[in-house]
Amino acid sequence: MAQSKLNDLAGRFSNGPKGLGTGLKLLALAGAAAYGVSQSMYTVEGGHRAIIFSRIGGVKNDTYPEGLHLRLPWFQYPIIYDIRSRPRKISSPTGSKDLQMVNITLRVLSRPDAALLPDVYRNLGLDYDEKVLPSICNEVLKSVVAKFNASQLITQRQQVSLLVRRELTERARDFNIILDDVSITELSFSKEYAAAVESKQIAQQDAQRAAFFVEKAYQERQQKIVQAEGEAEAGKMMGVAIGINPGYLKLRKIRAAQNIARTIAASQNRVYLNADSLMINVSDVSFDERIATVGLKKDKK
Repeated sequence: MAQSKLNDLAGRFSNGPKGLGTGLKLLALAGAAAYGVSQSMYTVEGGHRAIIFSRIGGVKNDTYPEGLHLRLPWFQYPIIYDIRSRPRKISSPTGSKDLQMVNITLRVLSRPDAALLPDVYRNLGLDYDEKVLPSICNEVLKSVVAKFNASQLITQRQQVSLLVRRELTERARDFNIILDDVSITELSFSKEYAAAVESKQIAQQDAQRAAFFVEKAYQERQQKIVQAEGEAEAGKMMGVAIGINPGYLKLRKIRAAQNIARTIAASQNRVYLNADSLMINVSDVSFDERIATVGLKKDKK
C-alpha cells in the first residue's frame, strides 16, 4: 500500500506542467551562484586594513586597503584590523631614586603598523595592545622614574614625559606598534610623603618669617640710631647758631608762637592769651638779658 502511494506521488509530478523541473534546477543554480558571488567578496571599511588567511598557504604577506576585494570562498577569509589610534590608560606604582613610591598614570594612543599587519597577526593576534602595552609601559615607567628624585618628578615633569615617550616608542617598535602620543595624566605620591613635604614647607615659611622679623628689628634699630644722631647733630648746630647769633632764639620763639596761634585759631573754643603765653614777647627786656647772658657764657667758653 505504501509503495502504491509513492508511485502515485511520482506520477503526479511527472504529469505536471512542462518545464517545471528545469525551472527549479535553474532557480537552485542561480541561488547557488548568488551565494557564491556574495561569499567571494568582502569590504574593508574606512580606517581599516585586511589580511587574508588561506587554508592552503596560511597568512599571506599582502595587506589590502579600504574598498571591495575578492577571495576564494571557503579557501580564504579576511582578517580585518582597525588601524586608527586607540586611547588606553595605564597606571603603575613606581619607586623613585630616593625610594619614594609614586603613582603615575599614562594615556597612550597606539595603532598597529599597517605595512606589517601579517607579522602582528602571526605574533600577537587581534588584541595586540592588550598583550603588549601593559607590560612595556610598566617596564619603561619603572626604569625612567628610578632616575629622578621625588621632587625632580614635579619640577622636571616635562623632561620626564619626553624621556618616557622616547623610550616607550622605541620599545613598542619591537612589536610593530606605533605610538602617536604618550602623556602623563596623573602623578601622585604617598600620604606620608605628602605630609612630610607639607611640614617642610611650613618650617621653611616659619624660618623666613623669623628672618623677616629679625631684619625688621635691625632696620628699626638702625633707624633709631640715625634719628638720635640726627637730633644730636641738630642740637649741636643749634648751639653753634646761638653762639654766633643770639637772635636765633628770637626767631625760634616767633615760629613757636605762630604754631600755637594757628592751633588756637583752628579750635572751636574761645581762648584769651597774653604775649607771654604765646611766647611772642620778643621785645621784653628780660628776654634780651637772657640772650645776652647766653652770649657771654659762649664767649667765656
